[in-house]
Amino acid sequence: MFWIRLRSSVILMVIAIASILLGGPVLFCVITAIALIGLMELYRIFQVNKSLSGAVGYTAAIIYLLFVFFEKEEYITLLMLGFLLVLMAVFVFTFPKNDIKQVAIVFFGLFYVVIMLSCIYKVRIMENGSFLVWLIFIGAWGSDTCAYLVGITIGKHKIAPVLSPNKSLEGCIGGVVGAALIGFLYATIFKENLLSIHNPQFIFAITGAAGSVLSQIGDLAASGIKRQYSIKDYGKLIPGHGGILDRFDSIIFTAPICFALLSLLK
Repeated sequence: MFWIRLRSSVILMVIAIASILLGGPVLFCVITAIALIGLMELYRIFQVNKSLSGAVGYTAAIIYLLFVFFEKEEYITLLMLGFLLVLMAVFVFTFPKNDIKQVAIVFFGLFYVVIMLSCIYKVRIMENGSFLVWLIFIGAWGSDTCAYLVGITIGKHKIAPVLSPNKSLEGCIGGVVGAALIGFLYATIFKENLLSIHNPQFIFAITGAAGSVLSQIGDLAASGIKRQYSIKDYGKLIPGHGGILDRFDSIIFTAPICFALLSLLK
């Protein structure tokens, strides 16, 4: 199992690095594929992936992503309104086959998976985006590594014994501090490429720390959904890791907080 996980991790890392470095249409296509597969995994848990309301969700997701790519985000509010109205119409005309919970899940899925993951692309297309985008992964995977190392070394106090018995308060703090330190060091190394950002070390440290906090919440939230529905993994797409949502559960939360903070603080 270790070698399977390692092989999958290496392949994922290569794809992630290559698509982020290339940016543009390549990154957009990768993010679109990840988002739609993740949306399908979520819909499948709630058994709406093959329903009419699910089809509406997939359609809205594609339209939203195209709006982002073509920079037509002024139409997104209209899209959300139309999306909800169509969902309610489906609910009315298919009642009682579809219940209101399905409508809520389809609507939630667009935000939870697609909109939040699209922030990776939004950060990448910002000024200096080729450097800023790595903060998302520092806040997620960098934090996770630091939290694990601190947790297995001095972790004693459990923070969510039901959702994740192995997570400790010490590990969580280590993850936050570690992500902040990595962000600070990253900005120090590449500060000559970040001239448009005032005090990049401070901003990267804050963003890394905030990303770590949201990353850990995202991980626990995904675990909560799985435990509530008694499933081990969201899918089997990635050998040794599970599905897209199993591997990107923390990225889903770090991407929007990084996009928000970088937009506000820089």
